[in-house]
Amino acid sequence: MAPVNIVIVGAGAAGITIAHSLLQGVPNAKVLLVNPAQTFYWNIASPRIVAKPNAFKPEQYLLPIKDAFAQYSASAFEFVAGTATAINVSAKTVAVTLNGSGDSKDFSYDHLVIASGSTNLSATGAVTGTEIPFKPSNRDDVKQVVEAAQQQIANAKEIVIGGAGPVGVELAGELAESLGSKATITLISSADRVLPMLKPSGSAVGEKKLKEKKVKIITSTKVTGAEASADGTKSWTVTLDNGKKLVADVYIPTTGAIPNSSFIPAEFLDNNGWVKVNEELRVQSSSGSALPIYAVGDINTNNMRLSFKATEQAKIAMTNIKADILGKGERKSYDQGNSVMMVVPVGETGGTGQLFGMTPFNFLVKYVKGKDYLVSKAPQYLAGKA
Repeated sequence: MAPVNIVIVGAGAAGITIAHSLLQGVPNAKVLLVNPAQTFYWNIASPRIVAKPNAFKPEQYLLPIKDAFAQYSASAFEFVAGTATAINVSAKTVAVTLNGSGDSKDFSYDHLVIASGSTNLSATGAVTGTEIPFKPSNRDDVKQVVEAAQQQIANAKEIVIGGAGPVGVELAGELAESLGSKATITLISSADRVLPMLKPSGSAVGEKKLKEKKVKIITSTKVTGAEASADGTKSWTVTLDNGKKLVADVYIPTTGAIPNSSFIPAEFLDNNGWVKVNEELRVQSSSGSALPIYAVGDINTNNMRLSFKATEQAKIAMTNIKADILGKGERKSYDQGNSVMMVVPVGETGGTGQLFGMTPFNFLVKYVKGKDYLVSKAPQYLAGKA
């Protein structure tokens, strides 16, 4: 039987899961995995990584991607370090600019999985010029980006965090523990409470723990701008929608997601740049016909962009791709639902969250995530065994 060429763009949670699943579940699959970085970044732990440089060694959260696929033969798996630049739907090719040489090469596919994920304003450094890697850099320089962020944060006396979602709250808690009385941490929420996606009881627990760590909280207020200060004494002036201004050595925006979709044909994108998919996570042509292309994880129009949702989507897409290849078997549909399940550490001793509609006990948050941000599970996850 001739091999079936499957190109996967993106080696994040979704791409990794699908790659292993297809290699293990489709005997004649030839999987080609494309990613800008050669390491898998465990960005779940990014709040602690940037706040506490000694919490983890780089090799704990930056794992070689190729090593995790060493059990597969060269005829079944290939890793390409490079950046996807275009998709030619009629020719069924993906153009990739290769790391190092900078050459462009076209790779043919029978089936294509777009799992390129998203980034945010902090990770791009678009606002402040400093990249805070809550997301991968989409370059092969994650270690250097992490170290630069750690150094800038360690020297700060005044830090303003824009956004009180999970990343903002986790970061505030970690910074408060790391810097203590040496720095003032201010957290700004556009909602009337922190963690507005949680039930009020969960938000209240989070706020209480932040205040215990001396984090200043400003609610019902939006950041409207951040500019480099002219007086030379502070790095940034942060303007709020109530007219007030805050001065800070470091300003860190944690809100908003930006799709990594520059290489994707415009006909597949909505007005905000996310890939439109049907309930099977399949991309549709402009005429509405089905294509051998799936978009999985943060990159598609399902707006609950959480790591466990990406894994859920990967399992759905894998089942459907397998049915496409074999011409038989079950097909599955994805519904992200409305329920929120998350644990949000506020430092190392515990935190808050929402599990099955309830606020988890402090010890549970510490045990599930707060102890090490699941870094100890990263190798298993990358190897497809988690």
